[in-house]
Amino acid sequence: MTALNVQWIDRADRLIARTMWRYGHAALRYALAAVFIWFGALKVVGVSPARELVARTVYWLDPDWFVPLLGWWEVAIGVCLLIRPLIRLGILLLIPQLAGTFLPIVLLPEVVFVRFPHALTLEGQFIVKNLVILAAGLVIGGTVRRPENQNERL
Repeated sequence: MTALNVQWIDRADRLIARTMWRYGHAALRYALAAVFIWFGALKVVGVSPARELVARTVYWLDPDWFVPLLGWWEVAIGVCLLIRPLIRLGILLLIPQLAGTFLPIVLLPEVVFVRFPHALTLEGQFIVKNLVILAAGLVIGGTVRRPENQNERL
């Protein structure tokens, strides 16, 4: 490769990385908001595929009112993530919601695992993917305070 090609690749790489840095946090926030609003709305209107799992996990509460309540909770998380001054509230609401999503691992391991601890069922995969949502929440939560100097990192 010639020096000119290497320089062009380096400039393109810097531009791509800078663009991803500039827009990535907002894209992550909007995408997470969309997921929470969408999945929550499915619970509210009674068509969520997770309804049975929620009902079996939180068996001490009546799913006829708890599942829609959980749905509204998730919609609230999503709305808070869309409105910058409410991000902190959204992250606060996210903490117990995410903790609850991991409950089936403890309460219903037969639903989560084909073979413990590594072979997951479809429901188990649905639950474990919440680790990505947890990480996204950490990234979004880390953006609620803007540095005084835009070049400064918190």
